[in-house]
Amino acid sequence: MHIELQPDKRYYSIGEIAKAFDVNASLIRFWDSEFDILKPKKNAKGNRMFTPEDIKNLQLIYHLVKERGFTLEGAKTHLKEGQKKTLDKFEIIRKLETIRTQLTNIKNQL
Repeated sequence: MHIELQPDKRYYSIGEIAKAFDVNASLIRFWDSEFDILKPKKNAKGNRMFTPEDIKNLQLIYHLVKERGFTLEGAKTHLKEGQKKTLDKFEIIRKLETIRTQLTNIKNQL
């Protein structure tokens, strides 16, 4: 499973992705319907066009399901918990930045 992300390329076809992951396009379509984290755009013909962000998420789904043997439900749960952890970390960082600003203000007043 290796896909070469090109910096100047904004969208990848389902065929390109299926070939890179060495899976059928139907599996990519199935994962798209099962995982909310995937949000491909559709062109005028209705073909899915995946962004580099979608590809990163597909790599994570592939890793969980194909390499680590997660069930689809297990992978969904893992991804949701991962998102929550990321949000929790973001909140902690934001609070720490606020505290740092307050401490800097106190130091400057001394």
